[in-house]
Amino acid sequence: MMRIYETANYEEMSRKAANILSAQVILKPDCVLGLATGSTPIGTYDQLVEWYEKGDLDFSEVKTVNLDEYRGLTRDNDQSYYYFMHEHLFDRVNIDPANTNVPDGTEPDAEKECDRYEKLIDSMGGIDIQLLGLGHNGHIGFNEPDSSFAKKTHCVDLTESTIEANKRFFASADEVPRQAYTMGIGTIMKAKKILLVVNGEAKADIVAKAFFGPVTPEVPASILQLHNDVVIVADKAALSKIPAQA
Repeated sequence: MMRIYETANYEEMSRKAANILSAQVILKPDCVLGLATGSTPIGTYDQLVEWYEKGDLDFSEVKTVNLDEYRGLTRDNDQSYYYFMHEHLFDRVNIDPANTNVPDGTEPDAEKECDRYEKLIDSMGGIDIQLLGLGHNGHIGFNEPDSSFAKKTHCVDLTESTIEANKRFFASADEVPRQAYTMGIGTIMKAKKILLVVNGEAKADIVAKAFFGPVTPEVPASILQLHNDVVIVADKAALSKIPAQA
């Protein structure tokens, strides 16, 4: 079951997404939130912080698991997703740092770290709601276009286009990590509910392809068509190329 909410702009998209996440927190104060990084969810996090500051939201019992982390980056590196989450959300609300989880990019043994993370998610009883962004090539987390859907948390070699897209955040292209630890498609699909945020005309083609085209590992996000509870919150521009009858 896929529901699509069209919003006028990025601000409205962020508010609507934050609304869905905050409803989950209010409904189940000790819920497990699956979180994402990237520029798209920043507005959503800002809105959650605003409501927390007003006294409308309490994160004291919330647990979180992040989708992914660069392999090889230390937590104090300002490009690590650990750093990103603390900067945009964790350090700004009353969440217990012990309840927040991001894959450990400094663990050199990929198999060990991926196995640990997968077991950790299971031990929490699974993810209540998973927040996702959408890559230009249809990637979710760091699950890049492939010949099959990756099932579990795994180590990925980042594609040239992803390295290229991330280059602007680093001093030079050589500093961009070449690998990342990411939840697999199977792990993401196990979340009870999925919330995907997407904005801007640059994403219009991939939105049409992912959600109105065939389900194929060549477009990783297309698998979401098979999930029983997906909410897509997108601005008008991102939805500008979806088929009329949708």
